[in-house]
Amino acid sequence: MPARTGAEFLQGLRTDREVWVGSDKVSDVIDHPAFTGAARALAEVYDLQHAHADDCLMPDPETGEAINVSHMIPRSKDDLLRRHKGLRRPAEYSVGLMGRTPDYMNVTYAGFAGRADEWSAFGNDEGGENLVRYQKKLAREDISLTHTIVHSTVNLAKGTFPAGFDPVQLHKVEETEHGIVVRGSRVLATLAPFADELAVYPGAPMPDADPAHALSFCVPMDAPGLKFICRDSTHVNSNRFDHPFSSRFDEQDAFVIFDDVEIPRERLFIDGNLDVYNTVMKTSWWPNIMQQTMIRAEAKLQFARGLTLRLAEAINRRDPQTEQMLGEIATYAEFARAAIVAAETEAAEVGNGLWTCKLGPLLALRSALPEWFPRVNEIIRKIGSHNLFTTPSYAALQDAELRPLIDRYIPGYEVDAEARDRLFRLAWDFTGTALGSRNEQYERFYLGSQGRNQLAANMALDRERGLALVDRFLNEPID
Repeated sequence: MPARTGAEFLQGLRTDREVWVGSDKVSDVIDHPAFTGAARALAEVYDLQHAHADDCLMPDPETGEAINVSHMIPRSKDDLLRRHKGLRRPAEYSVGLMGRTPDYMNVTYAGFAGRADEWSAFGNDEGGENLVRYQKKLAREDISLTHTIVHSTVNLAKGTFPAGFDPVQLHKVEETEHGIVVRGSRVLATLAPFADELAVYPGAPMPDADPAHALSFCVPMDAPGLKFICRDSTHVNSNRFDHPFSSRFDEQDAFVIFDDVEIPRERLFIDGNLDVYNTVMKTSWWPNIMQQTMIRAEAKLQFARGLTLRLAEAINRRDPQTEQMLGEIATYAEFARAAIVAAETEAAEVGNGLWTCKLGPLLALRSALPEWFPRVNEIIRKIGSHNLFTTPSYAALQDAELRPLIDRYIPGYEVDAEARDRLFRLAWDFTGTALGSRNEQYERFYLGSQGRNQLAANMALDRERGLALVDRFLNEPID
């Protein structure tokens, strides 16, 4: 099967999965009020790849069928630039509000398959072969894949990963004729209601864990015993005028319970091998996946820049403080763009023929975003001020008695009342609604907390040049 359409994606969601939201055990995620908007938005993402086939699609290297460019295993700098064009389309579609569109996991597994040598190390040849085979299946069937890679938080005094054996955390229970049985929990399966399959792979090394926790696999969402408990939905089942984002971009987040789930042997990539588990994420994963994540972040910052410019225009706000805040967001957006360009320009081969972006610029950007995004939301709220609440509903605009009064008393500067209304509703849905709040929290801890990313930056980024500049003065003759 080549790249799917939106209709084909939706048809694939009609499986007997166990998804809970509130007290509802959802039998149909496509039509349930909590999920229908995002399901159809993701269908539009699938249609997007056909509408922009030149950017988004490429021939499968073996079959020649059209697959999404996010499945590419980059073998050169030009490949990374080609992939950039395809990754930019879904990022701009949701203006960065959907962090787990399927291209995220496509890029992840393309990178894993590109470094199959790492997955096959320490005697894990069968796991490496399974992974390569699965990555081809992922691409050729255009599967919507999500992941759950974080250990459940129970007692942080014991650390963020298992020390020894922990029955709460995901672990292997037994061998079966066809595979293994797993039990336990994991977080955070973003996109869970809208995925075809679920991936488990290392989030971070766990050197003191029992080997029963060292697991990596992919499994269909309707596997018996697999349960997803979703957070409260932020979806608002209304028109796109009143809730332009909340009506379609709640990608959801779910707590995952593995209640004795059987994993077929051919879908096992790591089965109790701690050496592989603790090493496969150390080299190529970060610079590979962060091309996708930072393209998304940059699109979100560019949208925020355009939004604040329009807000200021709509009320003719030209004071120096506003201009300074506009410049602040412009700076963030330009730094993000420049970091991506630098990372792609300095791309290199990292082993086994896989090319990735230069890690440094993207790691530095990743460390800054948890401060930038909350600050961007603050600026939007400051510029919007009370006007963010002066927003009649679409129904009010259609009322014959109210509309003339709205047109007369709530116009913008050189824009009519309806255009002003729509703009400020857009801004509030981006920053102030339940969806806006969820996304701010998401950005604070996306790919790890700011503190963790800054520690990683300190360890990973080059320090020799700076030390040499200092040592030049410390070591020069006194006289």
